[in-house]
Amino acid sequence: MERYIGKMLDNRYEILEVIGQGGMAVVFKAKCHRLNRLVAIKVLKPDLADDADFRRRFHDESQAVAMLSHPNIVSVYDVSRGGDLEYIVMELIDGITLKQYMERRGQLNWREALHFITQIMRGLSHAHSRGIIHRDIKPHNIMVLRDGSVKVADFGIACLAARNGQTMAGREALGSVHYISPEQAKGERADARSDIYSAGVVLYEMLTGRLPFDGDSPVSIAIQHFSAVPLNPREIRPEIPEGLELICLKAMAPQRSSRYQSADEMIRDLEEFRRNPEVDFAYDLSDLRGDAPIDEPTQTINAREIHREFTNHSHKRRQSAWKKWSLIGCGAVLGVLLIVAFYKVILASFQLDPVEEYVVPSVIGMTVEEAYELPEIKDIFEIDVISTKPSDEFAEGIIMDQDPAPERKKKSDFVISVTVSEGLPSDEMPNVVGYDRTSARLILNQLDLDLDIQYEDVYDDTVPAGDVINTRPDKGATLQQGDTVVLVISKGKELKPVAMVSFLGKTRGEAEDWLTQMNLKGEFTEVESSDVAAGRIISQSVQGGDTVMEESTVYFTVSIGPPESSEPDDVQPPQTGEGGSEPAGSETTLPLPPNEEEFNDD
Repeated sequence: MERYIGKMLDNRYEILEVIGQGGMAVVFKAKCHRLNRLVAIKVLKPDLADDADFRRRFHDESQAVAMLSHPNIVSVYDVSRGGDLEYIVMELIDGITLKQYMERRGQLNWREALHFITQIMRGLSHAHSRGIIHRDIKPHNIMVLRDGSVKVADFGIACLAARNGQTMAGREALGSVHYISPEQAKGERADARSDIYSAGVVLYEMLTGRLPFDGDSPVSIAIQHFSAVPLNPREIRPEIPEGLELICLKAMAPQRSSRYQSADEMIRDLEEFRRNPEVDFAYDLSDLRGDAPIDEPTQTINAREIHREFTNHSHKRRQSAWKKWSLIGCGAVLGVLLIVAFYKVILASFQLDPVEEYVVPSVIGMTVEEAYELPEIKDIFEIDVISTKPSDEFAEGIIMDQDPAPERKKKSDFVISVTVSEGLPSDEMPNVVGYDRTSARLILNQLDLDLDIQYEDVYDDTVPAGDVINTRPDKGATLQQGDTVVLVISKGKELKPVAMVSFLGKTRGEAEDWLTQMNLKGEFTEVESSDVAAGRIISQSVQGGDTVMEESTVYFTVSIGPPESSEPDDVQPPQTGEGGSEPAGSETTLPLPPNEEEFNDD
């Protein structure tokens, strides 16, 4: 695929480098010269371009993702074909996969897991509402951005639900085997609840740091999804709240009818738990476990493979029984030999010098260098640093734990394993500029540093009220346990008082010009008036001399003149002849009555 680097697609997208590969496509980093921005372009692999089935699936993906627009789903900008290439143009994500995030963090706390799974489910809710099933939800397809938000990516095997009415044919099990739903493993039609099951497995992995099922082969793992029961998350990590455990297990119920029936249903429970971690959902754990039969026909996994798997399993059990009795016999012989050896050692000990015994000193609270200076340590014990951990009790570089414990007596293996403090827990200040006050606080709380979050409200002409303008410290700065973070929040544009002017008797145009200059708004109501000329102001809601704040609305009443049926009071009948106001010989034309023309015709 390197040959595409430097090429221009549709005289618009310049391919820069390869940034990832999937089962059927390669993802390039590219530059859109029309909009001057970096994008990601997914191109169908050339060796698959001639395969009609792969082209169909790639085309389905294009149609599927182009229909979606949600903050928790990777955006699609363009779907096109250039020469022999079919490609999708997507937003370029500045972040890492959830799988990479979990590997770097080591172990997520349940608050982080709650934060991530809620966003994943919101993205799935949007996709499901458009009739789209992802079918491959796993941490590798979830992108974590620098601000802590997540986006569901790679609809590589997505399908439109309306087009997926039949069971998948063939021997290929779509979806990653560790996260695949029981129905997908058995070749049945996937629906929204299949994505919910896979999301439940992702939540299980985030909470426990391990997968619910594992095995020696993909077939054995797939079988476990509908024939085995995983450990409860709280059996692995007791600190996990019971409510979140129940949400996880309900999402992972083997029977579709026992799972959440929609992403929105699961989101409601997640939000309720977020508001009250002590909530009791009253779900029956036995209902969530299910008892799925293992003899149902499986279409997506080769039947011969399953048969071979169970045959091997039975053979291993017989071998295990034979080995068990063999080991018992060997153990008896070995026991006799050990007794003989024991007595030989006892007898030999009476002939040797006694081994010198040393008491293990306490090194907690010291640096490793200070510990080596102790007379009880020097030239006797070796100190082995086995781990480092954050601590709000011990300063950086100080030994916070040791094994064996102080005062133990040792005659051999003179090694003290220690854990050294990394100092106060720390993390990097995320970029929360542009987020609203609540979202920014949520992101900071996910750092689990018990930060003292303070607010400073200021006026700003450009940033909407309630959004973060900047922070102290700036993004990228190191944050430690208990640090103070100041969020500078916009109050919007600062409004000033304006002294109102009286526009009574003046024109509407004069009022509108003045309102514009003073940053005020005006609403005008037109009424008939025999006293005020048309286009002149009759009344106003704020009187001249009163004060009004900028951007306020002032209401005016404007005259449109007298009613059509009335005549002005100063109109006099026309005069003719001597003493009249009309010059002699002039003609005066009066309006004809409605039927005057009829009389003229006579």
